[in-house]
Amino acid sequence: MDKKFIKFWTPMSGPCSGQVPYNRAMDTMARILSAFLVAILAVAPLAAQNPLAPTGTLRAAFLGTNPSLGRVDAKTGSVTGPVADMVKELARRMGVPYALIPVPDARVVAERVLNNTADLGFMAYNAGRAKEVDFTEAWLLMPNSFLVRADSPIQKVEDADKTGVKIIAAKNDTQDVYLSAHLKNTSVTPVPKVPERDEVQSLLLGGKIDALAANRQRLFDIAGDDNRLRIVADDFFVAGQAIAITKGDASRIAALNKLVEEILTTDTVKSSIDRAGLRGVYPAKPKGH
Repeated sequence: MDKKFIKFWTPMSGPCSGQVPYNRAMDTMARILSAFLVAILAVAPLAAQNPLAPTGTLRAAFLGTNPSLGRVDAKTGSVTGPVADMVKELARRMGVPYALIPVPDARVVAERVLNNTADLGFMAYNAGRAKEVDFTEAWLLMPNSFLVRADSPIQKVEDADKTGVKIIAAKNDTQDVYLSAHLKNTSVTPVPKVPERDEVQSLLLGGKIDALAANRQRLFDIAGDDNRLRIVADDFFVAGQAIAITKGDASRIAALNKLVEEILTTDTVKSSIDRAGLRGVYPAKPKGH
């Protein structure tokens, strides 16, 4: 038998014999294997190509109870609002899929980033948190004020800083951190989370508290059309919502800042705010504008 040929069975047509040039068969097999390896290698380095999404999926944690960032559908778990649209656009520009991770408070957002179960953490910047994580420039501005009784003597935010005034805020949230550092004549009482609407109304109207500190969108949601309650006209602080990543890699935070700035030059965030019907929340201006 000529060694240049090899016999084989063709399973589609039953037993038969035929001769195929050995070199041609090996060449065909080599090309198939090469294509297979190329397909695998094309997928494998995705993480290396996207240092902001090392698993190949951009995982973003955010405060799921903050309506200024987004709303989570209780039945489906779907997320809408500025954070959803920002993450979607970041992922699109990176060329990766994304996952949104709602969590109960800002501390958990930071923990998710620190233990690498999230790549991005959406929360307000503060100096204490900046010791643990790196922050981008702000992408969303969130004014904060007080909800009080309609007949309250608190007309301006400075009126709340008086002896005996009882103020509550969600523990470790922006309002708690800021007021704890700046109130001089009274103090803020932290609560595990912002109480539900009915409870806040009961606390205020029953005289158990004088003010709830929160972002304006949350205050609008709680006050509703109840004319017994009033949102103070001015703000005690405008929080810059930023994006946190693990600390210490200047190239990663620079790359993320560049993406955020590019998105802020478009109407992505403003359109998202409008679609969500948010009030008292607005996009940050890109650096240099």
